[in-house]
Amino acid sequence: MTKKLSKRSPVKQIGDAKLILGDSIKVLAGMEPETVDLVFADPPYNLSNDGYTVHAGKRVSVNKGDWDRSEGVESDFEFHMEWIAACKRVLRPNGTLWVSGTYHSIFACGHALTLQGFRVLNDISWYKPNAAPNLGRRMFTASHETLIWASKSKKARHTFNYDDMREGDFPKDQLKKPGKQMRSVWSMTTPASWEKRHGKHPTQKPEALLERIIRSSTNPGDLVLDPFCGSATTGVAAIRHGRSFVGIDQEQDYLNMMATPRLLDEVSSPRIF
Repeated sequence: MTKKLSKRSPVKQIGDAKLILGDSIKVLAGMEPETVDLVFADPPYNLSNDGYTVHAGKRVSVNKGDWDRSEGVESDFEFHMEWIAACKRVLRPNGTLWVSGTYHSIFACGHALTLQGFRVLNDISWYKPNAAPNLGRRMFTASHETLIWASKSKKARHTFNYDDMREGDFPKDQLKKPGKQMRSVWSMTTPASWEKRHGKHPTQKPEALLERIIRSSTNPGDLVLDPFCGSATTGVAAIRHGRSFVGIDQEQDYLNMMATPRLLDEVSSPRIF
């Protein structure tokens, strides 16, 4: 039986992946500075406002948990400033940070990155061909999320594996042909059912998305950090491509019921593409 993460044993090692139960800002404060090559962050979007959305053709609540409730504009922005500062401290001088969000959060994150001296390299539009419809019918249907890719400073010599992104073998739905420069609009469906075999995380990202991010902006042997790792999609992609991984989350059930078995699956029976 796999030992579960608990407050008494908040760290678990699975191959080259480490899961840590706790508040990301506090955990990051205890890490060695300038040891991480890449951060991928999917912070709360603060969308849990008792409204409704559509999932699998049914009307469902948008509430995801107390962790996703807004504390007000100023408090939400202060939180983004704090976690970004904590991540910057552990990033290597040439490291980069990716952050994902919708219009509810991504502009605040972008402003926080700029204030803290990061250099924005790209903003990527992740287009979802199978996005949920809009129930209110009073605005355009939201069918994308924005990802910001930023280097630690303007002087940083960041990693970008241009040849892999130009010549790489990618799924057909990503609008990419070998030999063509990769564009900043990425078409990928939301996670497939097999990606949720250990449970459904409310903000889970597709493995293809994280694989592209990790392949593009890290090298084998690099250390990837996810301060809000949830079901550990980032970790699965990192281990799959020969990187090390540290994932932090304050929700014990996500780490025990989803992140741990997914990483164990990847370590024991890796999917090679």
